[in-house]
Amino acid sequence: MRKRGLEKFSNLVEALGTLPTVGKKSAVRFAYHMVLQDAFSALKLAHAIEDAVANIRRCSRCGGLSEDEICDICLDEDRDGSKLCIVESAKDIFIIEENAGYEGRYFVLESLEEEQIERLKKAVEEGGVSEIIFALTPSLANDGIILYVEEQLVSFALRFTKIAQGVPTGVHLENVDTLSLSKALSDRVEI
Repeated sequence: MRKRGLEKFSNLVEALGTLPTVGKKSAVRFAYHMVLQDAFSALKLAHAIEDAVANIRRCSRCGGLSEDEICDICLDEDRDGSKLCIVESAKDIFIIEENAGYEGRYFVLESLEEEQIERLKKAVEEGGVSEIIFALTPSLANDGIILYVEEQLVSFALRFTKIAQGVPTGVHLENVDTLSLSKALSDRVEI
């Protein structure tokens, strides 16, 4: 795509192509739109990106995203401090906050390094936590992580739960994988 005199356009396409799920064709389409059809929105986007990159960091308590050292969720005294939801990434917090009606606190567990486990223990101890909720993607590897974390926190006498698995709403049974269907049947609830 490098044409003489279009280096800046090519650089824009290349930069857009580094975003998750954006392929070459989409990057070209976005670049044309930004440059030729909506330059104002493109400049607004560029400013928002620059501002976010300069001002957003990880919360020192939960590992979520924040504009300050401690995020609004951790500072919110109305939240239920007895529940601590362990997630895989900061973006999982946004997903749960927008969709689930959860009112507890969070902890982003991106690795099982000793420093992370010590931060988790500190969060449990200082936060008055009585229940750990694992909101991890269902997999054998994550089941192993759950067992490991339970072992590390056994001295705290906590209740350990994990989010339910099964058949997603609106999905026909013929489109559900065997493991999910089996889990849905074994974890069925009274009605």
